Amino acid sequence: MKTKYYIHILFFLIIGVLAGCKKDFLDRIPETTITPNQFFKTTADLETYTNGFYGMFGPGTNDLFSDNISVNLGGSELDNMIRGKINPANVGGWKWENLRRINYLLNNLQQVQGDPATIKHFVGIARFYRGIFYFNMIARYGDVPYYSTVLNPDDQAQLYKAKDPRTLVADSVKADLEYAAANVIATGTNTRITKWAALSVLSRFCLFEGTFRKYHDELGLQSTANTFLQRAESASKEVMAGGFSIYNTGKKGEDYQKLFTSQDLSGNKEMIFYDDYDKALNRANSTHYVFDWQWALSKSLIDTYLMTDGTAFTSTANWDKKNYAEIFNNRDPRMAVTIMPPGFSTTLGGIPNKTRPTFGGYPQIKFYAIDPTTKVYTEFTDLPILRYAEVLLINAEARAELGLLNQTDIDNTINVLRNRAGVAPLSMAAANAAPDAVLAAMYPQVNGANKGVLLEIRRERNVELACEGFRFTDLLRWKAGKLLEKPTQGMYLAKLGAYDVTGDGVEDIAVLQAPGQETPLDGLPADVKAKLVKYYLSDNSFYLSNGTSGFIMFPENLSSPRSFIDPKYYYFPIPMQQILLNPQLKQPTGWQ
Repeated sequence: MKTKYYIHILFFLIIGVLAGCKKDFLDRIPETTITPNQFFKTTADLETYTNGFYGMFGPGTNDLFSDNISVNLGGSELDNMIRGKINPANVGGWKWENLRRINYLLNNLQQVQGDPATIKHFVGIARFYRGIFYFNMIARYGDVPYYSTVLNPDDQAQLYKAKDPRTLVADSVKADLEYAAANVIATGTNTRITKWAALSVLSRFCLFEGTFRKYHDELGLQSTANTFLQRAESASKEVMAGGFSIYNTGKKGEDYQKLFTSQDLSGNKEMIFYDDYDKALNRANSTHYVFDWQWALSKSLIDTYLMTDGTAFTSTANWDKKNYAEIFNNRDPRMAVTIMPPGFSTTLGGIPNKTRPTFGGYPQIKFYAIDPTTKVYTEFTDLPILRYAEVLLINAEARAELGLLNQTDIDNTINVLRNRAGVAPLSMAAANAAPDAVLAAMYPQVNGANKGVLLEIRRERNVELACEGFRFTDLLRWKAGKLLEKPTQGMYLAKLGAYDVTGDGVEDIAVLQAPGQETPLDGLPADVKAKLVKYYLSDNSFYLSNGTSGFIMFPENLSSPRSFIDPKYYYFPIPMQQILLNPQLKQPTGWQ
C-alpha cells in the first residue's frame, strides 16, 4: 500500500540494476534513462513505472485565488492577472514533462508479457493521468496541441505544430478516462487508482466541459454541451452504485471535520481515492499552511452557509451587520469546522485564538488537525483526493442542467450531505418557486424552470467542497469570472473599539484609528485594556469600508483595482518564449 511513496528510490534502483550489466563501458545503458528494450517486459515493470505518476494528482487544501479568499499575502498568478499585472512575458506554466513520461510508457508496450487484463489495468492508469494532464491544460489554456506519442527531436512538424481545437482535445481526454474506467480494476486499496477513481474524474471532467460549453456561448459549442453532461450524469451514477457512502455517525460538523483531520482514512467509505500520510515513514502533509499563515476566508463564503433550518443567512435581519460571534449562531455546522469560530484553539484545551483583522478575520481551519494524544497540531493526517460527496454533487448538477432532476434525486444527493451536516433538507419545489436573490445576483446566467434548485446546488457545492481547490475552476465553467473582480471583504465592525472574538464575553482585540487615539476604549476595565491586541488603521494593512466602520478591506483594492476581462481572463496566456520558439502557436482569446 505504501509503494507509491518509494517511487524515486525504486526508479533509480531499477536504473542502477539495468546499468550494472557486465558490458563494455561504451555499451552500458545510460544511468538516467529507462531503455524500453531492457525495462518494459513484465507487468511488474508497468506497475513500477506507473507508481511514478501518483504525484501528478493530489489533494486540494485551499481555495486560493478565488472569491472564497479575503486576502492572500503570498500573491498569485490569478490575482496578478485580474489586477492587470500579468502578460505573456512574465507568466509561467506550459509544462509538458509529465505528458512525455506518460506517453513514454504508452509507446513502449510491444514487449510486455503477462496477463492481458493486468496490462490493460496499467495502461488504464497511464491514460487516466494523461486525461488529467490535458484536463488541466484545457482549463488553463482552452485549445492546446495534442500529443499521444513521445516526440522525436527530429519531427519538426509535430514539434512546431499549431494548437489542436478544444473539441479534439476534450474528446481525447474523455476517451482516455473512458478507457481507464473500463480497464482499471475496481478492487484494491483506495490509495491506488481504481475503476471508481477513473469514473469519478470522468464525471468531473464531463461536468466541467459540458457546463463550460453551455455557458460560454462564444465558443459556439452549446449544441454539444449535453453530450458531456449526459456522461457526467451516467458516470457519477455508476459510482453511486459502487458501494460508497457518506461518512455519517450523527455527529454533524464533527463527522464532516474528520474527513480532513483523520490519521487513518483506510476504512472510510466516502474515500474513493486518498493520500496516505504516515508518521512512521516521516511522510508529512503541508496542512500547517492552511491556518492563519498568508490568507483568510471571505465574507462572501461566510454568507453562503445556510441557517440550520435551511433558510438563507442573507434573509435574516441585519445579516450584513452581525459581529464575529453572531455570524456562527444557528449556522450550518460545516461552517464552524471550516472557518475559525470563537473559542477555537490550536491546542486541545488551550487558550482560544484571537482572530486577526489584518487578514480579514476569518482564518481557515479546515484540514487543521490536532492530535488527541499529543494535543497539538499534527501534519500526519490522510487527505482526500476524490470523495463520494463530490460525486453526489456532480450527479445533482448534471441532472439539473439536463432538466432531469426531481425531488428523489435531491434526496439522494444534496439532502444526503445536508443530513450529515445537520441542515434542513432542500425542497426542489420551494427553491424553484422563490430562487435566492443573493445567489441569483451572483450567477445571472442561471435561468429556466430549475433556476432556484440549480442555484442551491451551486451553494451546496461551494459549502461542501470549500477549501478543496474547486472554486476557481467552478467559476470558470459557470462563466462567473466577474465575481473575481469584486473587492473582497472580511468581518464587519460597527465602530472603532474593542471586540470579543473568543466568545467568552470579554473583549480581546481592538481596532483603532492610530496609536494614542484610544477614546473608543474608555469605560473598559483596566485589566481588559491591558490585554487587548490592538490594530491601527494608520498602519494601512487594512481599512474599513465606511471609514470608521464597515467591512475590513485591503489597500490593494484601491491602489490596484481588480478587473475581470471577459472572455480574456478565462484563460492564461502562453509564455512569450514558447510563441517565439513556435510561431504556429497562437495565444488564447484576448491575449493576442
